[in-house]
Amino acid sequence: MTTLKYRAKAPEVYTLCELLYKIGYPVKISDSFSVEVDTAVKDFQKKNNLVSDGIVGMKTWQVLFEKKKEIFSTNDLFLSEQDLKSFAQHYNLELAAVKAVNEVESSGKGFLLNGKPKILFEGHVFWQQLLKRGINPENILTPENRNVLYPKWTKSFYQGGVKEYDRLNEAMEIGNKAAIKEAALASASWGSFQIMGYHALSLGYSSVQDFVDKMYLSEGEHLKAFGKFLEVNNIMNDLRKKNWPKVAEKYNGKSYQLNKYDQKLEKAYLKYS
Repeated sequence: MTTLKYRAKAPEVYTLCELLYKIGYPVKISDSFSVEVDTAVKDFQKKNNLVSDGIVGMKTWQVLFEKKKEIFSTNDLFLSEQDLKSFAQHYNLELAAVKAVNEVESSGKGFLLNGKPKILFEGHVFWQQLLKRGINPENILTPENRNVLYPKWTKSFYQGGVKEYDRLNEAMEIGNKAAIKEAALASASWGSFQIMGYHALSLGYSSVQDFVDKMYLSEGEHLKAFGKFLEVNNIMNDLRKKNWPKVAEKYNGKSYQLNKYDQKLEKAYLKYS
């Protein structure tokens, strides 16, 4: 693993923060090695007979990952059958309907093999999110970034899997402004139920970054966001009635028929029921 220290900003810091959080340190899950992370690291090192210098090198990583076996279980990260059953019962939904959305949105997998939540970056949404923040996309559009910034939906630039993070990072680095970074995070769909980042505030998260941080924690957090999303967008009753065209339209927009989204949901539902 990469050696990290105070003020570092890297994807590996997410992993560090998640480990510290699970151990019991109330740090914010992000890619920034903040003062609170530095304090937590030094405390962890001290309690584990390491040099308490705040530098996360090979020895500190080794002890952290040894602790991981004690603090992480499969159920911490992934949804269980009981999790889905409890969710369905809580919201008076049919279990097969919940499983159908989970399958169609993410093939039932909320995380990639590298431990990051599954995402899909939408360049046309990025265009809209920039406009909402007072940034004219045409002023920053170049031949080099046209794969992540475009006015109309197209799937021609999709890469899938971990490569979607390459696209997200490319978008976040355009112009090097906080507003652009936030717009980029808001323009990806996240986790097991592929909820767009721009829904963060309406779902009760304090910011887009707060929503993203939660998506890094577990599929259980994805499921919580899914429940909020169904309620806020009035999809719950349509899902109870298995009104797949309505569910598809409210979930993926009026162009859902282009991908036969309603048919895919119904097919998945019939399989599980």
